[in-house]
Amino acid sequence: MEYDERLARFRQGLVNPFDRGEDEASTESKGPSKAEVRPELFSSEPRIHSSDRTMDLGLAEDHFSRPVASFVASDIEQLKQAIEECKKLILELPEHSEKQKDTVVKLIHLRLKLQELKDPEEEEPNLRMLLEHRFSKEKSKSVKQTCDKCSAIIWGLIQTWYTCTGCYYRCHSKCMNLITKPCVRSKVSHQSEYELNICPEIGLDKQDYRCAECRTPVSLRGVPSEARQCDYTGQYYCSSCHWNDTAIIPARVIHNWEFDPHKVCRSSMRYLALMISRPVLKLKEVNPLLFNFVEELVEIRKLRQDILLMKPYFLTCKEAMEARLLLQLHDRQHFVENDDMYSLQDLMDISTGRLSCSLTEIHTTFAKHIKLDCERCQAKGFVCELCKEGDILFPFDSHTSVCQDCSAVFHRDCYYDNSTTCPRCARMTGRKQEPFDADSV
Repeated sequence: MEYDERLARFRQGLVNPFDRGEDEASTESKGPSKAEVRPELFSSEPRIHSSDRTMDLGLAEDHFSRPVASFVASDIEQLKQAIEECKKLILELPEHSEKQKDTVVKLIHLRLKLQELKDPEEEEPNLRMLLEHRFSKEKSKSVKQTCDKCSAIIWGLIQTWYTCTGCYYRCHSKCMNLITKPCVRSKVSHQSEYELNICPEIGLDKQDYRCAECRTPVSLRGVPSEARQCDYTGQYYCSSCHWNDTAIIPARVIHNWEFDPHKVCRSSMRYLALMISRPVLKLKEVNPLLFNFVEELVEIRKLRQDILLMKPYFLTCKEAMEARLLLQLHDRQHFVENDDMYSLQDLMDISTGRLSCSLTEIHTTFAKHIKLDCERCQAKGFVCELCKEGDILFPFDSHTSVCQDCSAVFHRDCYYDNSTTCPRCARMTGRKQEPFDADSV
């Protein structure tokens, strides 16, 4: 019945509710005529006045919905007004109450919505180049990232953010034009060397009491900004360039065999992360005495030397090439090139025992192929020409010795007990002299 009454009242009004061409001034002069359309006729809900529209925009449940048309300046102004009213409401509500907590959450949502209106995501490019950085737009919606420029949280749900594919520098799209730090990967490509002095401090006065990177004024007392020392470079940085991140310092590893993390600045942390797998540490030159105190290093060096002796067998063996045995060391390619260069990751794995286990397993696989599985590799073995007894010998066997001139293999005891020259060297020398003897005759 209520619906029929409202329908009858509508028909009596003789007005089209979708006809909005009537002038408001003429509507008022005509009084309660067909231009006067009352919302009460079509809805049982109370009418929302224009003065309440701003608060409804901020506190309604659907304030996240995106309108079909483009936003105008009035939408931003209404959001700002709603934010101010939310702030006032938070101060008026009792502290730690549920209503206050809900209002705080709605205030956060309003601010994020305002940020979205100011920085529309559709206008951002997918790739941007800046100071040798190669920034790529992220599609992840994670909210656990932190902007490296402004140190604020990246709200991945509504904010556009970028990551450098070279040094993994993260920042908001709005912070892109404020970046002053070049990509660390360029430093890695041009300067692939570690600082091998332990915390080479030069003093804050030498830095003119400014951050070593952004030149912001700093002091030890924290006024105007706290000075934080990087254990890798020894220099002082501001809180924006030094987040108290920790990393293992190469100089402490080489000189003290110490793997405790120390505080470093952001640029040093990225540099060490990019350099961790590069074989640039030559221990024989930097600290040769380290092998006298670390037994694990001696073991790894022997395994690497054996692998280098096995490499010629695999390069001339068809079965080994098809099985790609050498590719088992693809993550440590320098192990099949030399035996004296180490990466920081190698030293870390040596200290934990991980490298010894994996390298021993690979060494066993290589030796099994040469000595047992492959007949061609077995045929390249040696017989001790000093005693002419025993099994076939290989240069990587632990009980053998190798002639430095002709690479012949002998039993270790036979080689050192025999005072004569190497039989193979003597034979080769005799063959070289035969043509000269024939010419003299």
